[in-house]
Amino acid sequence: MQSAKNNAPLRDAGPIGGVYLAGDHPVDPAHRRAAEDDILAAADLRYMARAKRLMDIVISLAALAAFGLLLPWIALVIKLDSRGPIFFRQSRIGIDRRRYRRTDCESDGERRSIVYPGRPFDIVKLRTMRTDAEKDGPQWAKEHDTRITRVGNILRKTRLDEFPQFVNVLKGEMSVIGPRPERLCFIRQLEHEVPSYMDRLAVLPGITGLAQVVNGYDTDLDSVKRKVALDRQYIRGLGWKSDLRIFLMTFRVLFSGDGAH
Repeated sequence: MQSAKNNAPLRDAGPIGGVYLAGDHPVDPAHRRAAEDDILAAADLRYMARAKRLMDIVISLAALAAFGLLLPWIALVIKLDSRGPIFFRQSRIGIDRRRYRRTDCESDGERRSIVYPGRPFDIVKLRTMRTDAEKDGPQWAKEHDTRITRVGNILRKTRLDEFPQFVNVLKGEMSVIGPRPERLCFIRQLEHEVPSYMDRLAVLPGITGLAQVVNGYDTDLDSVKRKVALDRQYIRGLGWKSDLRIFLMTFRVLFSGDGAH
């Protein structure tokens, strides 16, 4: 869930943290970069693998139960507002695990097996854009984005478009709180332009997180640099108190509609 204005100067958001290392998908120390070793050095692995996972399951079940009551009506207005499917699927990169899979971001039409920098999975959202939104290739979101439908604007402001991702959380592909998952094509570009960008892949990605509620959507390289700094700050933090703080900050975003362009 994205939030506040991303052109605001970066500030210290305090000791926010909470890293979730999936118990069934551990990061192999032999493949972890030195920077990631440092950033995970203070992690409370017992909390990350047990208590945080339990929190993810409880919150996801409650969120999906509430969302299920609204889904028939939301699906109806999406279909009435614009042509296209109700749900939107897109490949994203999760926690750092070396494996082979084909990419969907190649511009030349060639499809081949490549090494992913993290665990690939399909993210699920309610569709908020026109079906031809990427006819000119992958693009960042932008303010007053004309690709967003009328209903899509409402869904983004209320963050209802994000709720299907609680299914990804139940499957262990995401956490409720963590760095936002990114597409492979953007990762390949940004890992060379933003220092320590790959540190974000040391933990499970999240629906909400420190960078999401403080920085908002990515719109340019500067906003990505702010996001990475906040993600690294989040990963260094520890404990349920910091996760609770981010969770409460998320409700402020939900009710204010900040950053929903």
